[in-house]
Amino acid sequence: MSGPYLIAPSILSADFTRLGEQIAEAEAAGADWIHVDVIDGHFAPNLTMGPFIVAACRRATTLPLDVHLMVESPERLLEAFAEAGATHLTVHVETCPHLYRTLQTIRQLGCKAGVTLNPGTPVSLLEPVLPLADLALVMSVNPGFSGQQFIPDVLPKVTALRQMFDRVNPKAIVEIDGGINTETLPGALEAGAQAFVVASAVFNYPQGIAAGIRALRAAMPG
Repeated sequence: MSGPYLIAPSILSADFTRLGEQIAEAEAAGADWIHVDVIDGHFAPNLTMGPFIVAACRRATTLPLDVHLMVESPERLLEAFAEAGATHLTVHVETCPHLYRTLQTIRQLGCKAGVTLNPGTPVSLLEPVLPLADLALVMSVNPGFSGQQFIPDVLPKVTALRQMFDRVNPKAIVEIDGGINTETLPGALEAGAQAFVVASAVFNYPQGIAAGIRALRAAMPG
């Protein structure tokens, strides 16, 4: 971790013909995690990547791999992603009828357990499982595609989650994903987010990956 806040570049916006090279560039520039968006085309539109991409990322970097499962029935895939090298496995409250058991399973597989919610999902649904969660991810766009516009109405949920964690699990991290750039990051940070998933603002930054990460760091206090 290169600072008090975590930058997690999402490979959803990477050039897959140069994936290993771009991950290495992000790591050298001070990225803290590498974020992998797994989308099944059912729970959310778009069809992205499977465990083999996580395995390729694992060979390309020593950074934590932050794997976000935007899929139906994620419990069927946990073992495969853990074996591929995931550090964190984050599942959606909307897809897990047995969320407590799913988070337990993630931990038993040796991964950090994450839980996330869509912009329209109330934060109260996460409260029963927060003692089991190592991180909670607030979606600030509707899941599916990078490059969407940030939804500022989710910021009170970030604050509520941080306050809830402080009461029951203060070491847990609040993460935010969607439309994060130098303009939206400061407000998310002020609301209580500690980890920031960034796609286009790193991998499509006009001056390159390293410059994108430097710009994000410059938008953080301290």
